Amino acid sequence: MIESPQFPPLLTGEVVARQTDPFDKAVSQAIAGVDSGTVFYSEAGDVLRAALVLAPETPLEEAIQAVYVAQIGLAESLGALAPPEVPVFFQWPNRIKVNGALCGSVRYAADVSDPRAHPTWLVIGIEVPFIPVHDEPGKNPDETCLLEEGCGDVQPMALLESWAKHTLLWLTYFMESGFERVHKEWRPRCDDLGKEINHPRPGLFVGLDEKGRMLLRQDVMTETVSLIEFAEHT
Repeated sequence: MIESPQFPPLLTGEVVARQTDPFDKAVSQAIAGVDSGTVFYSEAGDVLRAALVLAPETPLEEAIQAVYVAQIGLAESLGALAPPEVPVFFQWPNRIKVNGALCGSVRYAADVSDPRAHPTWLVIGIEVPFIPVHDEPGKNPDETCLLEEGCGDVQPMALLESWAKHTLLWLTYFMESGFERVHKEWRPRCDDLGKEINHPRPGLFVGLDEKGRMLLRQDVMTETVSLIEFAEHT
């Protein structure tokens, strides 16, 4: 029997049925008015799926920066539980990389899409594969799972507990001192920063601005790309 994960103060957990997507459940419950700080999660052993409901008090363009907080929380959790030689990086806007290959993602949704509008709710979810998605190892060399990266001792519920703890800590930093501290922690972990990229559009990924938007240089022009463009259900 799987032991129920322990959540830090201010967060509460709610398990969903195996066939239910915790992210979809979180969105439906957020619409219905569930309490902020509720974490919906699945106990499936092959992949960790969980989603946190937040009730932002700021416009969406600021609230959406919590996506970076969730990424930092996941990186710190894997750093605490995985072998020390396993590097964890980000690929903008929402992918997680372990040992240079994609190994999960962060999903997010809000009830508004206008950057200046105040969302009633914001849902941020994570998906991390523990065992191979495909039957043939190495079929997709750009994708991996924790088992293939020497993290076989990491358990989904332990990672969920750790993610909740680290994410809450960084949410506290974010609410107290704004995006600057989050940006400083996130930036060194971004794998495609300073590189020519093709997604979401071709260009040189220069960095993030003070609102957390991607700065993408194309020839002499620099445009901004917001995380809001990649939100779900908006």
